[in-house]
Amino acid sequence: MSLYVDIEKKLGSFYLRSRFECGNEITGILGPSGSGKSLTLKCIAGIERPDRGRIILDGRVLFDSEKRIDLKPRKRRVGYMFQNYALFPDMNVGRNILCGLHGERDRGVRDRVLREALKRYGLEGLSERRVQELSGGQQQRVALARIMVNRPQLLLLDEPFSALDAHLRMKLQISMLETLREYGRPVLMVSHSRDEIYRMCSKTSVLTDGLMNGPVETESLFSDPKTVTAALLTGCKNITPARPEGRDILFAPEWGIAFRTSLGIPEAVTHLGIRAHYFDPSEKENRFPVRFVSGLEEPFERVLEFRYPGQSPESPDVWWRIPKSGSLCEKPEFLGVSPRYVMPLRES
Repeated sequence: MSLYVDIEKKLGSFYLRSRFECGNEITGILGPSGSGKSLTLKCIAGIERPDRGRIILDGRVLFDSEKRIDLKPRKRRVGYMFQNYALFPDMNVGRNILCGLHGERDRGVRDRVLREALKRYGLEGLSERRVQELSGGQQQRVALARIMVNRPQLLLLDEPFSALDAHLRMKLQISMLETLREYGRPVLMVSHSRDEIYRMCSKTSVLTDGLMNGPVETESLFSDPKTVTAALLTGCKNITPARPEGRDILFAPEWGIAFRTSLGIPEAVTHLGIRAHYFDPSEKENRFPVRFVSGLEEPFERVLEFRYPGQSPESPDVWWRIPKSGSLCEKPEFLGVSPRYVMPLRES
């Protein structure tokens, strides 16, 4: 199975340009609110109509503006899980799930599929319950069961964990990940959470201001995000303007320091990024004196903010994040960072 998307859509002053391909894997779309993530999914599902382009699922054309092909949502074989799950409040669990079997009239088949779905998604004994009586996790499983009984060829997940309490998310992510791996077909998951994307998705596209980059291997995106926007979205706290000075040297004028990188320097580089975890008192390369100025306590980590001797007064403090279990007895006078952790970045 494969999904090919190349679409454009204009809504007021917003202009979406989504172009990517994905196979039988979980592909993430990471971006801030208003970047066009949900709009991309709605165009694929047939809820919104692109202005131009093509959408092809496993060789079957779902949309082609030139050939005037625009399949109705029910004919696309695409399952869509909304942020709020879109369950019917006036129906019980069983009837909600059976809505996914709208084309099946055989009562025996419907009963069998419902029993199998209740067992598979841990909903046994809840068939007669109203959705308002369910926990957030149970509602999510009902929504997923309703989609999967229709055997979709593509699954779209729109912020599937945003409606859940924080303490439930990790457990349900593990459970859903197992289900999606068994599904074995293309899955697109939209999220603004870097943690969810990293845990769930083998590949990730970054979408900002309607323009998509990727997809690339998720681990590669986090280790070498390439752009300032991608670095910010993946949680990099230390980003500063930089210019090349030689084949593998980046000079950061606001910090007054030149760093060596082993990631390669593109022609369009404008910044460098260093994640807060990557500073190391024992590292010999890119090692410079530091002056600590303040700190921030987190539940399991401590952020120590520091400045370099030649750092400009207007530039923000640099973050060094360390686990509380490994807190230092004394703050070091020097910090280094490995060249493989100095990330060259372009604007977009």
